Amino acid sequence: MSPTPPARRLRPRLPRKVFSQILLMQLAIAAGVAVLATGLFLAPLSKQLDQEAMRRALAIAETTAQDPQIAEGVLTTRPTVDGPVQKEAEQIRLATRAEYIVVMDLGGFRWSHTTPSEIGQHVSTDPGEALSGKEVMQIDSGTLGRSARGKVPLYDSKHRIIGAVSVGIAYDSVRARLLGTIPVLFAYAGGALAVGALAAWLISRRVQRQTRDLAFSDISALLAEREAMLHGIREGVVALDRGGRIRLLNDEARRLLGIGDEAVGRSPDEALGEGRTTDVLAGRVTGTDLLTVRGQRVLVANRMPTDDGGAVATLRDRTELEQLGRELDSTRGLIDALRAQDHEHANRMHTLLGFLELEMYDDAVEFVGEVVGDHRVTAEQVTEKIQDPLLAALLVGKATVAAERGVALWVSDRTWLPDRLVDPRGLVTVVGNLVDNALDAVAGTPHARVEVELCAEGRTIVLGVHDTGPGIPAEQRELVFTEGWSTKKPPAHGKRGIGLSLVRRFAERQGGSATVGEADGGGARFTVVLPEALTEPELAPAPALAPADTEAR
Repeated sequence: MSPTPPARRLRPRLPRKVFSQILLMQLAIAAGVAVLATGLFLAPLSKQLDQEAMRRALAIAETTAQDPQIAEGVLTTRPTVDGPVQKEAEQIRLATRAEYIVVMDLGGFRWSHTTPSEIGQHVSTDPGEALSGKEVMQIDSGTLGRSARGKVPLYDSKHRIIGAVSVGIAYDSVRARLLGTIPVLFAYAGGALAVGALAAWLISRRVQRQTRDLAFSDISALLAEREAMLHGIREGVVALDRGGRIRLLNDEARRLLGIGDEAVGRSPDEALGEGRTTDVLAGRVTGTDLLTVRGQRVLVANRMPTDDGGAVATLRDRTELEQLGRELDSTRGLIDALRAQDHEHANRMHTLLGFLELEMYDDAVEFVGEVVGDHRVTAEQVTEKIQDPLLAALLVGKATVAAERGVALWVSDRTWLPDRLVDPRGLVTVVGNLVDNALDAVAGTPHARVEVELCAEGRTIVLGVHDTGPGIPAEQRELVFTEGWSTKKPPAHGKRGIGLSLVRRFAERQGGSATVGEADGGGARFTVVLPEALTEPELAPAPALAPADTEAR
């Protein structure tokens, strides 16, 4: 036979819900406080009742000792049941409702007692202190049981001690008074407990609504999952409280916004400064998939209000996507240009074939020279004025695209840019964005022309791009640099309104500026000033002079 499994102990289980656990804990605390308060009140009450009973016994004893008939009876009579001392003491006892009044002489023998047979007998407790002239209050046991006692000396007319008076208050009456107060105390304690239970229930109900009746284990699991999710996702998450202050940042939000834990507890204006990103996080700009620029990053932001009056904003990095989209647009433009060049090349080849078939060899040579020379002249003109290879290549490519779109792209005669750029890629982004916008503005207009001017003044670069398009109204010249603002239709890869914002951000980060005005012949003229954009020229050592050269000089 298989062994019988051991019986499981039935252990009381606490409820799992936060509401139930908090309610039970608060009830236990309220009950414990009520019991403790009742106990703390009963302990001094018992002592107070004892003190009160002993003081009452002492007062009766003092009153009895001051009766002259008691002192005279002790001096002139014998201790008998019907003696004057017994009669006087009994009258006082009945009037004061004391348990007993014992009058004793110096030898400690009783002259009065509640029990007549005890008269003439020696007292059961030591009367020494009272006979020595001291007043005594105590709780003690005697022939009549436990009582609260008061003892005082008995004086004659000459103030000599001739005995003592002992008065007892039945301790049962003290205990009865104490027990009589207990129901009242419990009634008050019960009332306080009921009020505490009601308050505990109300608080627990509020906690239940706020925690949505979850268990502690569920809340702990949710917090752990939230931490893992917030720090694991590749989207920035910013949580704000009802006062608009940042209360949570995940790792991606810190990276995208360039801020740290010091931003927690501060408003977006204090943590980020002025800008569209701040306006989006603060809720001053509403909408979905809002484009904003932070540093060199293009972000897509969404803000969702929460039930507690706060909000949660999510941020996605679209920098690489925007760059890929722009590269895709450029590639499509180049493909269209190559397609047009292919048709033009075919026409030129047909023209060349016609010259050869007609044996017009001189005309054929001249025609080929003109075609090749145009492209060579364009490239040479750019590279002579712009010595940075990356920027020169960009402008040569843009010139080809512009020609295929029917736009003349010129590099100004005043252009001169040495090969000492601090950030060539950044300048390529600025020039590329401005040229693309200018080409879009003049495309389809008669005599379309775009002119680029790059000048070096010390270590400062001044870039100017002007076109013959319709221009920009004065009231919109600041709006064109705002993230997400554009008058053109969005491209296939996303939204517009990013390029000019990146241009201004790049210029301001370099300590410069980006502005737009009206060109001399109409159209728009963009001017970008970039201080410290060129490195210091290297100072080459002067060559040694030959004697002949010295003489010549």
